[in-house]
Amino acid sequence: MASVDLRAELECSICLNIYTDPVNLRCGHNFCRVCIDRVLDTQGGSGGYSCPECREKFQDRPALQRNITLRNIVENFLSAQPDQEESGVFCTYCVDSPVPAVRSCLHCEVSLCDKHLRVHKKSPEHILCDPTLSMESRKCSVHKKILEYYCTEDDICICMSCCMIGGHTGHKMKSLDEASEKKKETLRNVLQKLLTNREEREERVQSLQEHRRKVEEEAAGDTERVTVLFRDLRRRLEDLEKRILREISGRAERISISIRDLEIKTEELSRKMRHIEELCNMTDPLTVLQESDTGDLCDTEDGDNEDRERHEKLLHDGGGLDVAGISHTLHTLSDIIRGVNVYFYIQGAADILLDVNTAYNILHISDDRKTVSWSDRNQNRPETPEIFQDYPQVLSSLSFSSGRHYWEVDVGGSDGWAVGMCYPSIDRRGEQSVIGDNKKSWCLWMCNDDQYVVRHDSKVILLPSNISSNRVRIYLDYEAGRISFYDLCDPIRHLHTFTTPFTEPLHAGIWVYKGCMKICGGMGRCKKSAQKLMTSQGQ
Repeated sequence: MASVDLRAELECSICLNIYTDPVNLRCGHNFCRVCIDRVLDTQGGSGGYSCPECREKFQDRPALQRNITLRNIVENFLSAQPDQEESGVFCTYCVDSPVPAVRSCLHCEVSLCDKHLRVHKKSPEHILCDPTLSMESRKCSVHKKILEYYCTEDDICICMSCCMIGGHTGHKMKSLDEASEKKKETLRNVLQKLLTNREEREERVQSLQEHRRKVEEEAAGDTERVTVLFRDLRRRLEDLEKRILREISGRAERISISIRDLEIKTEELSRKMRHIEELCNMTDPLTVLQESDTGDLCDTEDGDNEDRERHEKLLHDGGGLDVAGISHTLHTLSDIIRGVNVYFYIQGAADILLDVNTAYNILHISDDRKTVSWSDRNQNRPETPEIFQDYPQVLSSLSFSSGRHYWEVDVGGSDGWAVGMCYPSIDRRGEQSVIGDNKKSWCLWMCNDDQYVVRHDSKVILLPSNISSNRVRIYLDYEAGRISFYDLCDPIRHLHTFTTPFTEPLHAGIWVYKGCMKICGGMGRCKKSAQKLMTSQGQ
């Protein structure tokens, strides 16, 4: 009722409506400007002026002072009230001119404006509520009486007749106020939790925004460095390409020059031969003996050895171009570039922990759940639907259903092993439970004869070369549907990538025969390898 009381204080005593542009007289009483102007106009012909509220008299027409404070109070009050005219609830008794209702009486089934509310009966049976057109909804649909109680067993509002003779006899009842307060308390608790959640999210947003600012600042410098690096790489590659192409085209040109040289020398030999034939055909001995250049004509070895060496070199060494060496260098650079891709998308190694409840009974899991070891003793774990019954395997407790992740395993301590990823719905017994031998798993496998393969759905792909390090990486891009395997040698070497749309979350999986395998952190190695890759490219 506080709103109703305040409304009464904000009503003009002339029009009985909320103040419009309130002004006051010297006596302190307030009125709407239009209302008091109209009253003063009528008083002007009677020879004096007076306040309509207290009747204080004024010799001259009183000046009207705008009451800014009261105007602000009126505006705040109206902005806090529901838009009654838009709701269409008007006073039942104001038939000549519709006036918005401020309350409705459920007992009388009428709506009341401020004026009629003040004269309405205040007896207990007259229950007032916010203005409403649907008073029937506040009455019992069976007995047509006002809803006064709340049945806690049926979670419904009921009337007195429902309590006495209806279907709620003997049920625990609460007053509407009590039940409402209890529900409000529950809602307040929910609201508090939501507020806490919102605050946590706002803190995370703020934290990420700060981190984004730092990343953007770092990105500016990184962008410049990477741009310079790739510009230099492109320049170097272009220079190399031009030099190689120049060398390739020069091979034929050198052969052409040698052909021209040989043709010139052949022509010179022909000239000498003709001259010698002329001398041999002369009958005058004096002329033959007096020929001055017979020494040069008789020198048949001039440049022959050098020509023969050049001829052999052009025929057998390809002009000196090391095509095999160039090809090897470019393929090495291509492998390095493929390795760089890993570092653009991965933040750090996933924290993989082994799930003891899935481990085969002869496998021992370390206390930190990072190492799995082959054991000769049964671990006496209870047989559950999750445990692998027939093969030495274990899954991770963590699963991935989105994003990009990787994890690393030290495989150097095992004589036979397999690492990969699988769906949680993989069989736990029988041949179909082996990682890689079904449609629900993908793995990198070392056979007993030190041969490395990748497997999926019992299909085996032989790797062209062995793994040179004791550490392998499994990389998952869930949205892209890719599982990749890497040998963590220096530089990192890509082994194989499976591509398929995933339909379930993925768990890391390990198969171990003899010895042990350990899950590694990976982040330090990632940074170190990345640094080596950058150094190898000349940064």
